[in-house]
Amino acid sequence: MVKVLRLLSVHDAGVLVNPMLVNANLHGAFAQSLGGALYEHLVYDDAGQLLTATFMDYTIPTAVDVPSFEISHEETPSPFNPLGAKGAGESGISGPMAAVASAIDDALRQVGLVTHVMEMPFTPARVWRYIQEARAAAGQPTR
Repeated sequence: MVKVLRLLSVHDAGVLVNPMLVNANLHGAFAQSLGGALYEHLVYDDAGQLLTATFMDYTIPTAVDVPSFEISHEETPSPFNPLGAKGAGESGISGPMAAVASAIDDALRQVGLVTHVMEMPFTPARVWRYIQEARAAAGQPTR
């Protein structure tokens, strides 16, 4: 099972016009990113019908599932507008996904297993499969 214990970010949105709004956008992006990395999975049947169309069968993270976020800002003014602001939007969405994948690879490498996790979400069953595949590739017994 994968559990994210801490999420830190340094973000550059230029001059922050509304720091609270920038932080709120980043919090939402981090939660969405962790959802994509650990929970959210679109499943279709053979006819192309979406099977995970409700929250009963499409899991998203709740406040209990995500760690607190620690955000710092590097304010490098943009030379392209008079305010020096840059877009913040949901720019925090890609970093956590890559960090989770790298952390899983690193954790497996620390116990002598080499793999490159590629398929999200990193559900417990999928992580178990990665462990078994890495053990088999290393000539170790699978369990």
